[in-house]
Amino acid sequence: MMNDAVLQCVQQSVLTWLATIDENGFPNVSPKEIFCASGARLLLIANIASPGSMRNILARPEVCLSFVNIFSQKGFKIKGTATVAQVGDGAFSTFSPPLAELAGQRFPFSSLFVIEVRSVVPIMAPSYLLFPETQESVQIASAMRTYGVQPL
Repeated sequence: MMNDAVLQCVQQSVLTWLATIDENGFPNVSPKEIFCASGARLLLIANIASPGSMRNILARPEVCLSFVNIFSQKGFKIKGTATVAQVGDGAFSTFSPPLAELAGQRFPFSSLFVIEVRSVVPIMAPSYLLFPETQESVQIASAMRTYGVQPL
């Protein structure tokens, strides 16, 4: 389901935005910073400080995530079904090691979200669509100027 381009985007992203649905049917979007892919069909997210996301997933497991490179202004929208794995669950023992390595001592967590990927769609800044001559290198240079970032 997630090809090499998607897996690379996930690996290089600093944040992902997780959308869940609350008890009133309203969307809730929150940033997540400790996450990784597990093969081509699963995404794992450490639940560091997200009681709302956890409550929503337990009630309604359908989720949507976005990964966007802020410089190229391209990424992926991923839809899936999430479950919660907690300390003591076999799933927690299975899936927590790579997240614990990413989190280190700074971000302890006792539960995680396991997302089974159902669909992947590319997303990009509107300028790519509205102006077909748009070049990724120009987008990156412009974003770096906007954010005051110097290339290495």
